[in-house]
Amino acid sequence: MTPDCWQVTLILLESRMPDIRVATPEDIDDIAPLVDGYRQFYRQPSDLESARAFLGERYRRGDAHLLVAHDAGGGAVGFAQLFPIPSTTTLGSRWILNDLFVVPEGRCRGIGSALLQAARELASEYGVAQLMLRTQVENNAAQSRYHALGWKRDDAFYTFLLSV
Repeated sequence: MTPDCWQVTLILLESRMPDIRVATPEDIDDIAPLVDGYRQFYRQPSDLESARAFLGERYRRGDAHLLVAHDAGGGAVGFAQLFPIPSTTTLGSRWILNDLFVVPEGRCRGIGSALLQAARELASEYGVAQLMLRTQVENNAAQSRYHALGWKRDDAFYTFLLSV
């Protein structure tokens, strides 16, 4: 994030916070285009119907927590999706903040930071001691925001993937 963007974000955060709340199944139609935009950001083909089905499956299974951010006009402009996982080492649970997305026109307005803070508050309400996230190595803007909000990079573990 450029210094100018940081300054704009601080001014906007002081003047007006986005409306962020826990999403419900009734929000699927508003969140599906955001999920589709998120997937496109990661070079996946657009597939709005599959995004909608994926969200519906999360609610049917109850295996995720979704937060949605709305602008002053009530339009959905960002989301965060968290997945609980058990932690054998801590004998508790941690949540993976697996997805965080803000529409391009909503960036540098504090929406991403507000979603991260809302995720922290929601996890705290559930008694979760730790949040985890992964980001692309070259996503410097996101990394600088995470550092600024107190997230620490884990240098002790590598991530390995296996396609099956």
